[in-house]
Amino acid sequence: MGLKFDEICIDARDATALGRWWSQVLDWPHDVDEDGDVVLHAPPGAGVNWIFIAVPDEKVVKNRIHLDFRPDDQQAEVDRVLALGARRVDVGQRGDESWVVLADPEGNEFCILAATDD
Repeated sequence: MGLKFDEICIDARDATALGRWWSQVLDWPHDVDEDGDVVLHAPPGAGVNWIFIAVPDEKVVKNRIHLDFRPDDQQAEVDRVLALGARRVDVGQRGDESWVVLADPEGNEFCILAATDD
């Protein structure tokens, strides 16, 4: 018996709005399933689907797990995601990190890493 990583589930005060926001950020299609959850469909080779589940409570503390994204152009992606409604957050950075810490509209932290020289 073994486990297969199948999906990422994200609690959200407004699952519809947050799911749509991440759909724009990732440029992934989304729909609403029979339970009313918003499902972002990962393109082939891009990982697993994301599911946004409505919960009644607000996020109140720093995430214990977060997502890292590696773009081709870090500054362009930071600017794009900020324009979509992300905000910069301080989780204790020193200021010389190679990543940028942002939060989505509900306060979930994520990082945009520096591009690599592939």
